[in-house]
Amino acid sequence: MLVRVLGSAAGGGFPQWNCACRNCADVRRGLSSLKPRSQSSLAISADGANWCLLNASPDLREQFAAHPPLAADPDAGLRNSPLKAVVLTNADVDHVAGLLNLREGQPFHLYASARVLSALAANPIFDVLREDLVRRVTLANGDVFEPDGCSGLAVELAAVAGKVALYLEKPDAGADFGSDEGDVVALKLLDTGTGRFACYIPGCADVDGRLRDWISGASVLLFDGTLYTDDEMIAAGLSQKTGRRMGHLSMSGADGSIAQLADVEAGRRIFIHINNSNPALRDDSPERHAVEAAGWEIAEDGMEIAF
Repeated sequence: MLVRVLGSAAGGGFPQWNCACRNCADVRRGLSSLKPRSQSSLAISADGANWCLLNASPDLREQFAAHPPLAADPDAGLRNSPLKAVVLTNADVDHVAGLLNLREGQPFHLYASARVLSALAANPIFDVLREDLVRRVTLANGDVFEPDGCSGLAVELAAVAGKVALYLEKPDAGADFGSDEGDVVALKLLDTGTGRFACYIPGCADVDGRLRDWISGASVLLFDGTLYTDDEMIAAGLSQKTGRRMGHLSMSGADGSIAQLADVEAGRRIFIHINNSNPALRDDSPERHAVEAAGWEIAEDGMEIAF
């Protein structure tokens, strides 16, 4: 099974277009310890020919252009694509806006929870994905399915702690902002031939025993790496929101993801969906050294992972 990291950054990418924080300023001036990153999206294939997209980044057109196996085949007619299916983990802008790049009359299956598909249905701009060509398939917690056209791959869905997309927040809904099961999900990516699997969890606000058990045994874990510390955005003067308020568990701290997942059996551990404020983006930072000492990697655009 081959996974290609098309984009590894959180919403806004790195550098973010309107941000002059230390990281964004330094990556713009070409500092060697920092690498630009586009917004989070993965592609997975069992045969290298038919691909399933995991989240549709706003940067999708450029991401496809940078990955030749996702290009149209010049010998297969004027309109064709190796993309057969798309699976969404939430309705955040950085995970659904790229669907608009997939218009132009191309058939594929679109899989997501009822909560996410209802958000798409409520916005008529997504009707550019023609109903007669793009089949929308509703998934429930615990579902296991084989994405259409992606032989050898099975996907299992699990609801995780998180938050409804920012544009769907209801100010009068209380502390959960109207969030419900299905707003954020994790994906288990199973090789049906070998039984090996990877877990993709780009958004997660908490880790409980159920999730630890669900992850256990993964050959690869791709986990939410948005922030290094919970108050990172506040300390940098970029926001008044904590990571948990945004639906993201921080990497560090006694209750951070490194600590909470330390005793979980997993092979490669890779942080993905990394915010521009995160000091672990810097190759030479103490935070990067701490992440790597704990056995984790920081995802980069173009990273290839086989399991």
